[in-house]
Amino acid sequence: MANDSSARIAAQLRTWIHDAPPGSRLPSTRTLVAEHGASPVTVQRALALLRTEGLVETSPGVGTFTRRARTTRPSDFSWQTAALGTPARRIPASPAALRSAAGAPFALQSGYPDPDLLPERLVRAAFGRAARQDAAIRRAPSAGLPELQAWFASELAQATPQGTTAPTAHDVLVLPGTQTGLSTAFHALVGSGRPLIIESPTYWGAIAAAERVGVELVPVPSGPNGPDIDELARAFERTGARAFYAHPNYANPTGAQWSAALGDQVLDLVAAHGAFLIEDDWAHDFGITTEAMPLAARDEDGHVVYLRSLTKSVSPAVRVAGLIARGPARDRILAETQAESMYVSPVLQHVALDVVTRPGWTSHVRGLRAALRARRDQLADAVAAHAPQALLTSLPAGGLNLWLRLPDHADVRDVAAACERRGLLIAPGHEWFPAESPGPHVRLNFSGPAPDRFADAARILGEVLAA
Repeated sequence: MANDSSARIAAQLRTWIHDAPPGSRLPSTRTLVAEHGASPVTVQRALALLRTEGLVETSPGVGTFTRRARTTRPSDFSWQTAALGTPARRIPASPAALRSAAGAPFALQSGYPDPDLLPERLVRAAFGRAARQDAAIRRAPSAGLPELQAWFASELAQATPQGTTAPTAHDVLVLPGTQTGLSTAFHALVGSGRPLIIESPTYWGAIAAAERVGVELVPVPSGPNGPDIDELARAFERTGARAFYAHPNYANPTGAQWSAALGDQVLDLVAAHGAFLIEDDWAHDFGITTEAMPLAARDEDGHVVYLRSLTKSVSPAVRVAGLIARGPARDRILAETQAESMYVSPVLQHVALDVVTRPGWTSHVRGLRAALRARRDQLADAVAAHAPQALLTSLPAGGLNLWLRLPDHADVRDVAAACERRGLLIAPGHEWFPAESPGPHVRLNFSGPAPDRFADAARILGEVLAA
């Protein structure tokens, strides 16, 4: 991987290559070392980077040359039209939340926290230790490392009330991120062509996962306080659905957190219909003014299938999640997991376990609460001051996002495009609705980079809406 110095040298050489005729010889390594005041290893890394980009080619013992022009013809992929046919299901295109922010001065579209909010020191040290263990050359058990299974079970057990059966390590399956967990759970517990009740709006990835496995989505409206319980009851009665996917804590995108009373009502409703609640606890570590209280901790009879992600709070490079299910549901999900991914990289599991069991992890999460609160309030104040047309209906008690309602006449795609032309990336809200959006919304991530420029970003949004 190129470091900053080798990347800088490569950038300068790209300019030289652009102006040089094809087949031109690059300066020797010795010359480049002298010109840039760098080590031979750094120069070699820069040249390796240019080779991977196809800009240069090396002849051993002779030198490195700019790649000669090659005559190519346009590829003809028309034959694939007949071979592929019409797609049975149209998976949603890559959403704004996954777009690269490279070159954008204001990036509020992402679904991930800025690296400044991650436990970088713990993660780097954990990767070093994991690389020296057998994890680097052995596979892991299909259900996960026993120690990591035990950690997930113990965390949920701490929230389990006295008298309620706590989960055990056996109930835990370690997965390569919650996106895989959603596809697996939807396929195993619901099945193609069968109904799954889902909050609206909800996580775009859940919509994509349901579409991928052919599940029929049944949306119920969900606002600042959670889903409409009467509409949820009607959806169960009307469809006969046996599963409900939801975010009881810091919903994505609204930030809503259910009250204890609503949680009890949902649990009773799910039990009455002999159904599953697929609880996505994606923001467990991102509480700001409240704590995440998983409904799975109050589940007695295996109605709740609980997903707990570490990807966003530990590192995007550590795609590890825990799924807790009991009874035959656990066995069916494990069989699906083995068929799809077999097992999660033991290196990533060791890194995740190392990070969350270090004393520094507790300190990091405690400091993260204050940092998220400051950024949330800073962005909310900036929107109120510079984009008053965008209504923040509720200040979230946790999570990473503000969910804004735009004026009725606004077209969110046009608004997002106009903002992007001025250097501001935002996420248009229609991507979070499983059916038509009832109104124009946008999602802004307050955990992204450059919080000192939130006011400038909000000013752009306000000017676009005013125009």
